[in-house]
Amino acid sequence: MRIKSINPLLLLHRCSSKQLDQIKAQVLTSPHPHTLNTLLTSFTNSHTPHYTFTLYNQMLQNPHTHNHFTFNLALKACCLTNSFIKGQEIHTHLIKTGHFSHTYIQNILIHFYVLGNDIVYAHRVFQSVNIPTVVSYTSIISGFSKFGFVDEAIGMFCLMSVDHNVDPNANTLVSVLSACGNARGLNVGKAVHCYWVKCFDEENVIFDNALLNFYVKVGLMEDARQMFDEMRERDVVSWSTMVGGFVQWGFCEKAVAVFNKMVGEGAIKPNEATLVSVAGACASIGSLRLCESVHLYVRERGDIPIEGNVGNAFINMYAKCGNVRNAICVFKTLRYKDMISWSTMINGLAINGLGHHVLPLFGLMLVHGVAPDDVTFISLLTACSHGGLVDEGVMLFKGMVDTYGINVHEKHCACVVDLYARAGRFKEAEEFVMGMDIEPDGPVWGALVSACRVHENEAMVRRLSETLVDKGMSGGTLCLVSNSFASSSKWDESMEVRNVISSLGLKKMAGSSWIELDV
Repeated sequence: MRIKSINPLLLLHRCSSKQLDQIKAQVLTSPHPHTLNTLLTSFTNSHTPHYTFTLYNQMLQNPHTHNHFTFNLALKACCLTNSFIKGQEIHTHLIKTGHFSHTYIQNILIHFYVLGNDIVYAHRVFQSVNIPTVVSYTSIISGFSKFGFVDEAIGMFCLMSVDHNVDPNANTLVSVLSACGNARGLNVGKAVHCYWVKCFDEENVIFDNALLNFYVKVGLMEDARQMFDEMRERDVVSWSTMVGGFVQWGFCEKAVAVFNKMVGEGAIKPNEATLVSVAGACASIGSLRLCESVHLYVRERGDIPIEGNVGNAFINMYAKCGNVRNAICVFKTLRYKDMISWSTMINGLAINGLGHHVLPLFGLMLVHGVAPDDVTFISLLTACSHGGLVDEGVMLFKGMVDTYGINVHEKHCACVVDLYARAGRFKEAEEFVMGMDIEPDGPVWGALVSACRVHENEAMVRRLSETLVDKGMSGGTLCLVSNSFASSSKWDESMEVRNVISSLGLKKMAGSSWIELDV
């Protein structure tokens, strides 16, 4: 077989692996880098980019069959196939052969190391670039932002025009906006917005979404809403960002309103992220009517299965609205129940006073081979506390540490204290607090004080009062002490604690309740 003219794209679709080997061997008898790089490009852009490495290795055997473009293509294949070791091998070869000095090769190396989760080496490569381009800066800024080095990302952005007179492009601005949002960098983020308005006369929904996300993260929801309303083009990310943002900052009614508007307009359909956010809003509002409305919408659409994150969000939504029956129905229909599914269902039973069902469900979770995490045990301990299952709760707490090796957090300790104190076992509760490896915080002391109030243990309240004032506890915890004195008609002691709260400038967060009327 003799090949006069090769169309690499046809080869990829029509040839078997054996024929590809024959063709590559035939091509290598006429070693021209341009021809081979064309074939290499086709491999890289195909559904089988791993073929790139076979051809690349053969090309390296002859110094006349490859050039600097060859390495660029091979590194691109490494990025596509997550071949980190191969990429490091190519990097080493580049240094040995002197091809490392080409800026576009250095740029793709920066990108390669960012994809390989090695930001240190990515920055090292960036520092070796003699004259960084906008691609160089964008790659390293994106890398810093991705790995949480937000100050470094913002600092690198500020140095672009100062050090090398490089103007950012849209991708650069998107990357730095992500860093500004995570760092709460309000001034830089607004400066980026101004720069875009001044220098870019184009519609770019990706940039608009990044800017929208920035305003959401820094808590400027009015600015975010204004920007959202002024966007000429919106996609599902735009809508989901607004719904999620309103939920994040506690404006759940507005989140539902945006969701309803999205559904009403019909141009863009909600995705899983949108549904998870609006389910969280319904759970916070506590409206069963809204829950059922969202659930009905998903069922009628039929193209989004109630599985995974959506299913878990719906379990949580119904449980927090007090409809355990519907939460169980959703839970049972899940084809795959992960740790979050089980934990959410356990928590739903616990918060609705069905603690006696929690332990059998936890046993079923273990039978299915799903290991619990720290959040699961908070729900389990809460259920035991509310159900008066002291011995079972203590056994679970010990198992959490000894069997599962889970680190003890303040919330676990508060649950154990509440477990003992609710049952009137104050001596064990106090011994547990004194023996804690971590410093007791407000919830731990609050659980003990609340139980003292219920069981009218005035002596312990007096003792705790002195301790908590000396420790400078929060206003909420000290208010519990004051209310405990007041419930026992100890008005002078109650007023004394109130005066301490006022003198320290402490405030108790106001609570709120919701009711839904059937009309």
